[in-house]
Formats: sequence, structure tokens, C-alpha cells
Amino acid sequence: MQDEARLVELVDEARHAPSYALDTEFHREQTYFPRLGLVQLAWAERVVLLDPLATPLGPLKALLESRATAVMHAPDQDLEIMRHVVGQVPARLMDTQTAAGFCGLRSASLRDLLARFLGVDVAKGDRLTDWLRRPLQSEQLDYAAGDVRYLPDLWSALRARLQALGRLDWCEEECELLRIRQASSRRPEDAWLRVRELRRLPRRSQPLAIAVAGWRERRAAQLDIPVRYVLSDLALAAVVQAAPESQAALVKVRGVDGRGMGGSTGTELLEVIREARGNPPQVPRKPKSPDRSHLQPVVALVSAWLSQVARDDDLDPALVATRADLTSFLEGEPGARLATGWRYERYGSRVEELMTGKAAVALESEGKLRLERRSGQPL
Repeated sequence: MQDEARLVELVDEARHAPSYALDTEFHREQTYFPRLGLVQLAWAERVVLLDPLATPLGPLKALLESRATAVMHAPDQDLEIMRHVVGQVPARLMDTQTAAGFCGLRSASLRDLLARFLGVDVAKGDRLTDWLRRPLQSEQLDYAAGDVRYLPDLWSALRARLQALGRLDWCEEECELLRIRQASSRRPEDAWLRVRELRRLPRRSQPLAIAVAGWRERRAAQLDIPVRYVLSDLALAAVVQAAPESQAALVKVRGVDGRGMGGSTGTELLEVIREARGNPPQVPRKPKSPDRSHLQPVVALVSAWLSQVARDDDLDPALVATRADLTSFLEGEPGARLATGWRYERYGSRVEELMTGKAAVALESEGKLRLERRSGQPL
């Protein structure tokens, strides 16, 4: 659809529905910000495809702000796009992939879920499809429509399953956390945390890592190019370690493109390095926690027990806790996922009993691990 006035009418209709399905098609291989090629909406019996290259999407904000629930599948990038293009993420959100996880299915694709719950066989998407080339072909439009056409019915089926399992509240809580996480843009000051090589640096190098990685993020956004086109992760870590003071020293750093850093870009980076030396950014400090090193030998055992009990509960184990989640919980980190909500009530509290010596892990004859009340009687 390419008519903005008609879009306003449709949005007014959709926002009064209980829910609507939302999906996007985009590219971001050569850009920092995703390039939106198509927006798909569905509610009641209606499916609408919006062409963002021809129609301003501002009217969508009223739909996203409404009380209607957006039903989406694995929506992290779609939410980022809505925030960037429309300036808003849905006020209410349900993710069918998260819902499937609470039904015991791991990272299920939309295609698999439609086949399992609705008996619908949809065409497999072509990851090489060019969504920015016009005119779009009928096969592309049919595929795009299929991404939202069945989402409302799929959510109804998943919702019924969650209600039967008593996990609808868990799913709603998790989807709200996902929505909040994507409601604000990423801070350049946190970019260094996404680069493994920088996280491993000694604390004395971290202020410079924060400054240089933040500069790379801002530079990429300014030019609308992938961050790797500014500096690769390898070059980024090498620059932080070398801390060059001159253009000649900078272009000799491993992974640095001498042509790309030979002009104003290199000068700007050197200025960032000088500024970070004189006025180093503050490195966030973790609150000092009790020494829990004595617990580390059992982290693997507890992680295995958590994975097993999640499967026994017909839950995707990744939804309960990763090994990193377990470690942060044991170290008493604020915001640890196992320390709040349904995770704590069902799992975190039991891990706590184990770690305080009130419970023990036993190996049953069939090879399963079981948490039981500790007797205190050594063998």
C-alpha cells in the first residue's frame, strides 16, 4: 500500500482490535541502521503490506501506542526498526518464539510452529531476496503476507497451551522484558561490552576500550555503515592495546587500514585516545560480593540439573538460565535473571537452597539428577 491517507484509516481500524500481527523485511549488510523494505500487518481477516519506500510510516505510531497487542515472532530486530523508523515500539507485545519456549520448544522457527500448531505449510523464505528492489514480485508479496497471516491464530493456539500449563503469566513477563530492552537505543558507552577481546582486557585498559569502542559506534552511525567498516573487532582491540599517539603509529597497528585512517578519521581517533588518557571514562564497578570461588566446582553440576529440570518441565532450558545467568546469580550480581520473577520462584530459590547446604543433588538410577532435602549424613 502506498497511500498515507488510507494508512491512517487502517491504523484507526487496527488499533481498536484486541491484537495485530506485525513483521518487517529489511537489509542491513552495508549499513549501520537497517534499511526497511516492507512492513506487514494483519488483524481480523485483513492483511496489509506497506511500502516504506513510497509511504511515510508516521501513522503507525498511533497503532504501536495503542492498547492492542502486537503479535510478533522473534521480534528483536523488528522492534529496533520500529524504534528507528517510527520512534516507537509496541506498548504491548507477545512473541510467539518466546511463547513456544515456554511450551518446551527451543528457538522454533515460525514455519515449524505453523506446521506444528496449525497444520499450515508455508513456503520457506529465500534469505537472498532483495526487498529494496521495485517492483516487488508476487512471490515476494505472498511470502511476506504469510509471515503475518497466521500469527494471530498461532498466538491463540500457543496461549491456550500456556494457560493449560499455567505459564501464561511467565510468558507475558518475559515478553515485557524483551519489549523494554528494545524500547531504547544502544548506548555507545556500552559498545565495548559487545566485543569479547575488549572485555578480556585488564581493568587499566578498559577506560580506553570504552572510549575507542564508543567512538567506533558513533562514527558508524554517523556514516550509516557497519561498525566493522570503521574498525574490525581485531583492529579495535589492537588499537586499545597499542594506544598510538601519532598517525604513523596508528597505521602500523595490526588490522588498521592505513588508507581509511590516513586522514580526518585517524586524526579524530587519535584525539579520542588523547582525551581518554587525560580524562578516562568511568568503568562501571561491580558491587563487591562475598568470595564464592568455592562454589565454582559445582556450577557445572547445577547447570546440568537446571537444564534437566527445565526439560522435565517442558521448557526451553535457555529460557530458564544460561551458565552465565547461573554464575551471576551465585555471585549475587544485581539484576541476575535467576533472582527475580518466575525464575526465582521456580528455580532460583531451589538453587539457593542447594548453595546454602539445605539441599543436595542426587544421581538417580536412570541417570537423572534430583534435588532433595539434605540429610547431613556423610557416607
